[in-house]
Amino acid sequence: MPSPLDEYAIHQTTLPFTRVASSDRNFYDRSYFNAHNRDGGLFLITGFGVYPNLGVTDAYACVRRGDIHRTVRYSDALGDRDLAMRVGGYRIEVVEALQRIRVVCEHDELAFDLTWTGSFPAVQEQPHLVLTGNRPLIEASRFAQVGSWAGTLSIEGEDVTVDPAVWTGSRDRSWGIRPVGEPEPPGRAASEPSGGFWWLYAPLRFDDFAIIVIVQEEPDGTRTLNDAVRVWPDGRTEQLGWPRISLRYRSGTRVPISARLDLTTPDGKPLEVEITTGVGVPLHVGCGYSGDPDWQHGQWKGRDWTSTSRYDLTDPAVAARIPYGVTDHVAHARCGDAEGWGLFEHGSLGRHDPTGFADWTSVAP
Repeated sequence: MPSPLDEYAIHQTTLPFTRVASSDRNFYDRSYFNAHNRDGGLFLITGFGVYPNLGVTDAYACVRRGDIHRTVRYSDALGDRDLAMRVGGYRIEVVEALQRIRVVCEHDELAFDLTWTGSFPAVQEQPHLVLTGNRPLIEASRFAQVGSWAGTLSIEGEDVTVDPAVWTGSRDRSWGIRPVGEPEPPGRAASEPSGGFWWLYAPLRFDDFAIIVIVQEEPDGTRTLNDAVRVWPDGRTEQLGWPRISLRYRSGTRVPISARLDLTTPDGKPLEVEITTGVGVPLHVGCGYSGDPDWQHGQWKGRDWTSTSRYDLTDPAVAARIPYGVTDHVAHARCGDAEGWGLFEHGSLGRHDPTGFADWTSVAP
């Protein structure tokens, strides 16, 4: 059956828009946003996704204040695909493509009406590819952008004014293949695991430029994704070479306290970025990312499903699972005389030879 999008001359395959070119059950199309007030007092993570081959659409929002996560989640059957991005009380409106986005969440426990404005042009990242044997576990395209937020945020009835002079963040749009929905049979991968996963993602906003760094490594340190760019207001993009990364972890953990990124400009000059991390949101505690036992992106929960949860991150049952996933941290950065803010997303799981972690139990001295 045709869908509303089929009226537009934007087809890129022989298929109608109700179908995607891949039959992989894990095909997804998702938006991610974060927003914070720099001091880390409030940190919002939110996103929306559709999963055409699972017939599901969903959204989530999570605010960390102190040691408490307040989360709201929506899920429903995916209907005809059109230009509307909404599920339950959640919606995304494209005010100006690649520049201004309105995100609305309507719920008694957590609500917001926020407008995103990009500070610099969106950047197309390098393709993301992770293989399990010869099968793509992740095969995705993504663009990223840093910017500011304006609007209102309400947490359990308490209203907060979101001032764009203070509130900053980053966003990304990604689509392709990524594990979603109910777990698949583990098969051979369960008996022959990779042994570890190491990931760093740092989109940083300075007054005059943005820096976006992505690094993914195998347990032996082999780099499978290397992307480092500086973006200027006029859209110029500089490649910043092969980042050398120095991380300092809190003793007895793998929680990053600070990092230094040694980059190289196209003319061969060194460019150093110093990062101090602030409050973090573990994405697998209420946000539906890998390892979240309460809810997974794309999981069938029935029609018109809504859920809300409150997590105390100091609760031993919650704290025990935080190390086994990816955590988003508020980042305060310096690059020469320039001061910046942004995101420091990091996951270090299992073995990672460059940082001396021998196995899943290894922590910093």
